[in-house]
Amino acid sequence: MDESLIAADEEGIPEGFAGQRMLVVPRAAVDRALRHPLTGKLLVTDAGHFPHAARHGRSRPQGAAEHVLLVCTGGSGWCRTGGTRFPVSRGGVVLLPADRPHAYGAAEQDPWTLWWLHFTGADAADLVRTAHEAAGGPVTHLRDPAPVASLVSQVIDALDTGPTLAALVRGSGAAWHALAHVVATGRRAPGPQPSPLERAVAHLRATAPQRTSVAALASMVGLSPSHLSARFREHLGVSPLQYQVQLRMARARELLDGTDLPVTAVARETGFDDPMYFSRQFHHHHAMTPTAYRDRPQGT
Repeated sequence: MDESLIAADEEGIPEGFAGQRMLVVPRAAVDRALRHPLTGKLLVTDAGHFPHAARHGRSRPQGAAEHVLLVCTGGSGWCRTGGTRFPVSRGGVVLLPADRPHAYGAAEQDPWTLWWLHFTGADAADLVRTAHEAAGGPVTHLRDPAPVASLVSQVIDALDTGPTLAALVRGSGAAWHALAHVVATGRRAPGPQPSPLERAVAHLRATAPQRTSVAALASMVGLSPSHLSARFREHLGVSPLQYQVQLRMARARELLDGTDLPVTAVARETGFDDPMYFSRQFHHHHAMTPTAYRDRPQGT
């Protein structure tokens, strides 16, 4: 694809990509966060997920104001920087330094699925440089991109709660973890790896009680939503959404058994905004209300 057409092509898709998520931190909040001792070291300014991103691409002759991380979990594309064009396929990770001219785009026949971050901060350039040294350049390959995609998803979830300091700190922590994973595991030698189902379950356990859509979960592990749902039902006996409810119910039991939190707080801690709905769901799964569960005789 001609890089000169990339920006125009992307602008020609007014609705974006089906199932996409994209969060942009207001620049006033970015300026404040960069002066904070925690988020000033590493701060995510933008994050997103573009599934099956046909005709997607960017051409930045002057580079971007922030460093850019792209993680491909399906399909393929390309990146051009420093006078070299690199192919990018599933497992490909692109790290582009700030202010460095670059262009990238999805393949026409099999467009990539991307999880991406823009980040800045006092330590950001050192992280990018370390990753380049480990990989021998701006593009590396992960045997399993799902853990990094999961961490980018956690960044998106954090930013989605609003540009509070707590949310930005959570996003920064997940971004640190993602970049460290790229440095430590890029170009890893072939060998046994977890199955797509195991990777999906690991993400759900790591992010519970936060809910993840089946489409987003499938794109992390390189399966279609229907295929992933079939594997859940075959091996776990439930759908991905039902499995998430089971995780939330398990956490609710822990809190009811091990804390004195009121039921409304237990509902909130397990991802239910409506305590009445939480109580109905708990009764459906345990044949008793949360209060009755807490008051039951010991040993039952």
